[in-house]
Amino acid sequence: MSRKQEIITLARNVIHIKGYQATSVNDILNAANIGKGQFYHYFSSKNDLGLAVVDDLIQEWDGQLIKGILESEEESKLKLNKMLDWATTFHTEMKTKRGCPIGNLALEMSEHDETFRVRIQQFFDRWFLGIEVVLDEMIKQNQLDPSIDTKKSSQTIVAMIEGGVLLMKNQQDINLLENVFDVIRKQYNLV
Repeated sequence: MSRKQEIITLARNVIHIKGYQATSVNDILNAANIGKGQFYHYFSSKNDLGLAVVDDLIQEWDGQLIKGILESEEESKLKLNKMLDWATTFHTEMKTKRGCPIGNLALEMSEHDETFRVRIQQFFDRWFLGIEVVLDEMIKQNQLDPSIDTKKSSQTIVAMIEGGVLLMKNQQDINLLENVFDVIRKQYNLV
């Protein structure tokens, strides 16, 4: 891993814990054990680093979630179940339930920085489309009612997941997220 990537990875963690706006350049310097000169060698500003963090998150989640699960050759129902299991594992492994790193940044930054908003929106759009394609496959396989609007349903599934993550974060209880996932599984015949 390059030194620049190490700084991005450490910044991801600090921003996930504190939030982007509450994170200072000094917080990043301390976490990465570097001086300002090395920071500014790699990043022109905190905003530049913040966008690198967003890009890094999106690249990782595109690989794991979109390409690795939703665009895989797996059976359609299995893809959606794996997506939910992936999210459960991600949040279960956190001792303190900090929420979705991308969702947190969307909530915090969308009204303050258009570049952040657009990059995060592009990820959500890919997630919507990935689920929509899987739901279309399920209709073709007679696993879902053909009258279902798969575009609206894909947006609703993501909204349910992100809403469940928000409630889990607030209550510090993974069961809230698991309850949401149970409803998704029942509504879309995944069980």
